[in-house]
Amino acid sequence: MTASGARWQNWARSESVVPVRVERPTSAAATQRAVLAAVKSGVRIKAVGSGHSFSGIAVSPGVQLDLAWGGLIDVDEATARVTIAAGTRLHQLPALLAPYGLALENMGDIDRQTIAGATSTGTHGTGGAFAGLAAQIVAVTLVTGDGSVLRVTETENPELLPAVRLGLGALGILVDLTIQCVPAFLLHAVDAPEPFEAVLDGYLERSTSADHFEFYWFPHTETALTKTNTRLPPRTGRDPLGRLNRWVDDELLGNAVFRATCAAGVVLPPLVPRVNRLVERLTGRRDVTDHSHRVYVTNRTVRFHEMEYALPRQAVPDALREVRALIQKRGWRISFPLEVRSSAADDIWLSTGYGRDTGYIAVHRYFRENPQKYFADVEAIMRAHDGRPHWGKMHNLDADTLRQVYPRFDDFLAVRDRLDPERRFTNRYLERVLGP
Repeated sequence: MTASGARWQNWARSESVVPVRVERPTSAAATQRAVLAAVKSGVRIKAVGSGHSFSGIAVSPGVQLDLAWGGLIDVDEATARVTIAAGTRLHQLPALLAPYGLALENMGDIDRQTIAGATSTGTHGTGGAFAGLAAQIVAVTLVTGDGSVLRVTETENPELLPAVRLGLGALGILVDLTIQCVPAFLLHAVDAPEPFEAVLDGYLERSTSADHFEFYWFPHTETALTKTNTRLPPRTGRDPLGRLNRWVDDELLGNAVFRATCAAGVVLPPLVPRVNRLVERLTGRRDVTDHSHRVYVTNRTVRFHEMEYALPRQAVPDALREVRALIQKRGWRISFPLEVRSSAADDIWLSTGYGRDTGYIAVHRYFRENPQKYFADVEAIMRAHDGRPHWGKMHNLDADTLRQVYPRFDDFLAVRDRLDPERRFTNRYLERVLGP
């Protein structure tokens, strides 16, 4: 289906564009036709996903491709591999996989993205022994720059797999992805407030010993909210959070009240430290056992801007202490917490975890606040610790700088030259981070 272009905005309201036209293909063949039509007319084309990237990676001033096609295409129960249409939303996967007793090995804490968008931008969860979502890909089908369909698997064009698993949308339009799943499992989740310095001191050990460990720190406080998840077999039995308690914690406090306090902080910044310290006092322990996806994911309706950097894991404690000192020195009033996670090393060329065990530091600002100075100064700290920016989140780096932190950067560009020599799939963001 083709529609005239209307103004598109991403979720964070940090990017917008009026595309020449919008295509909503409902099949693989229709996706190929849309690319061929764009090639014939000389117009650039990009898949937009769900628009949950904070960077301009999905901005499509030419043809905006909104894949209106999702669901399971094939399930190989013997290998636990499933082939999924690229437009499938992550939140749809648990119900699709449940009849086969399968689950994703790991997930991030937001599930509104499409599977293609999440993997193409490097979405990850937390867990020192688990790599990002793209590492679960074992095969893809994509439409390349000349409109042809290319299959990449462990046996067909395998040399391309380290590039197309996390391709930034620069190599083609993904049609489907084959994911290595695992047997369904439960997570025992313990959320607990702990002294900030003690959490930093124990971060390296806990990010290794726990299945999944992360923590949040509200600036202007001395407490971190830790989240420790342990994987359990389904027979262990669920002990989920009650519906009322979940609504109070996640919807009332986590969204409605937090939205109100963020808005108040825009008008009266001196309120922010007081509100953060109130949150510190009110936060208690929570102990839950539930299906993995119900523990991984949090419903977030308060809009924000985000920058996240991947560091060598051992650098995280020092870097976070430097950020805390920076906030104090500048006298900023920061209402949103910083989030710290980890992941295992992988071999995907443009993965933030390429070749090293990784720790992540994410900083946020309410979407009605200007994040520029805060993010730029934090970015300088991250760069000093050999940081790599999350592709789907805000940052200021360009191709020359990124080449220094990605050993296989030029190998990726060679694949781009092979699959999209005419740059049918580029935009301003990709020209900055990959070069023209």
